[in-house]
Amino acid sequence: MRKIKVGVIQQNNVADLRTNLMNLAKNIEECVAHGAQMVVLQELHNSLYFCQTEDTKLFDLAEPIPGPSTGFYSELAAANHIVLVTSLFEKRAPGLYHNTAVVFDTDGSIAGKYRKMHIPDDPAYYEKFYFTPGDIGFEPIHTSLGKLGVLVCWDQWYPEAARIMALKGAEILIYPTAIGWDSNDTKEEQDRQLNAWIISQRGHAVANGLPVVSVNRVGHEPDLSGATGGILFWGNSFVVGPQGEFLAQAGNERSENMIVEVDLERSENVRRWWPFLRDRRIDAYEGLTKRFLD
Repeated sequence: MRKIKVGVIQQNNVADLRTNLMNLAKNIEECVAHGAQMVVLQELHNSLYFCQTEDTKLFDLAEPIPGPSTGFYSELAAANHIVLVTSLFEKRAPGLYHNTAVVFDTDGSIAGKYRKMHIPDDPAYYEKFYFTPGDIGFEPIHTSLGKLGVLVCWDQWYPEAARIMALKGAEILIYPTAIGWDSNDTKEEQDRQLNAWIISQRGHAVANGLPVVSVNRVGHEPDLSGATGGILFWGNSFVVGPQGEFLAQAGNERSENMIVEVDLERSENVRRWWPFLRDRRIDAYEGLTKRFLD
């Protein structure tokens, strides 16, 4: 059996970057102490979620890859002998920035990276102001623990992204995330949004016969522009198996580390029972590449 222990770090971030990094280092070590072989961090984990407002000064948060943050996380991965999934604000070239997941292998080397493909532009999520859409496609990242299908936040609503990762051999889907409620959302609307988020990703697990790891921020973060009441990130980080079954789920109020055993071989059995990939009608799907259909 190919079972791996995955550490999930759901963290309440603060304005001070060094405090966030030190908290992450401590939580990574705590996960390792409980047997984690791979640790997954939330989206843009070094700072507050800065995309709530459009401010050119915030581009100063971006870094080259490799750069200071990759050096920091490389050392953590090597020292703890883990695969580490991070999420960074990449400065690729003058005027060119990406929302980029970087994966480190157990020796601290960069196993690969993924640039977020789907970029939202909604109230309090002004990501198109900061990020150029990814241009390296949906490619699984090869690590010593297996092939990781790493996607980022808004990507998690798109079945096409999950499917392509699965078809290219990903053994697990991983979503670093930053999503929460507006301060004016009613309790009923909060429930609808949270359930839709969970259902969508459980659907990716079922449709592709793959486990899914989704790691979200938690806690209230203010809107520095004052235009809104800020975002209450809803946490609820979770891991499901290839039939969408919950293996673990965090709460929605506090920072939390989880250690979850994931069986990568179970996917093969599930795909034999539910042969969705066998029965795909690839001869009839050409419409999926169109913007709309008459």
